[in-house]
Amino acid sequence: MEKTEAILIGRTRYAESSLIVQWCSADIGLFKTIAKGALRPKSPLNGVLDLFVSAELRFVHSKSGDLHTLAEARWTNARLGLRESYGRVLAATYLVKLIALVVETGSPIPEIHALLVKALDYLAAKDPVPALITRFEQRLAEFLGIIPEGDVVMAAAAIEDSFHRKLPVQRRQVFDWMAQHSS
Repeated sequence: MEKTEAILIGRTRYAESSLIVQWCSADIGLFKTIAKGALRPKSPLNGVLDLFVSAELRFVHSKSGDLHTLAEARWTNARLGLRESYGRVLAATYLVKLIALVVETGSPIPEIHALLVKALDYLAAKDPVPALITRFEQRLAEFLGIIPEGDVVMAAAAIEDSFHRKLPVQRRQVFDWMAQHSS
């Protein structure tokens, strides 16, 4: 049985009472677990597997694939403040989708994990601002070696060019939301 602390970055219903849960961990990177029976009312995982929470996990490593079996999850940071505005959830969604776009599954990502923790903690307390998004993209591009550290470039365009993929649609949506809600 393995243990790690991770951020829940995605979940998909699997069968009637189970979930496939995607995690971001500093030491394991991106990985998926199946949470069998998590949607049953008496499950110890019921209500625990919420987006953007940090949790201490115990899971059984799969012998034949990349879908591991979740045994236990306990919150270490619930980030309940994220639910206070649509803009916060939208920004958090963009950040995790961006990481999923550029990070290889199963590779340790301590710097990127720390960057995500810092950004999600900010969003748990405050609404997003353009500087948060662009700075996140800048630091992510630096960690990935796409741009030199401290180089002031349009990191979003550099990420698109390097990975030959469009950025998640939530980027435009969060900038639209911020423009409508700026004070």
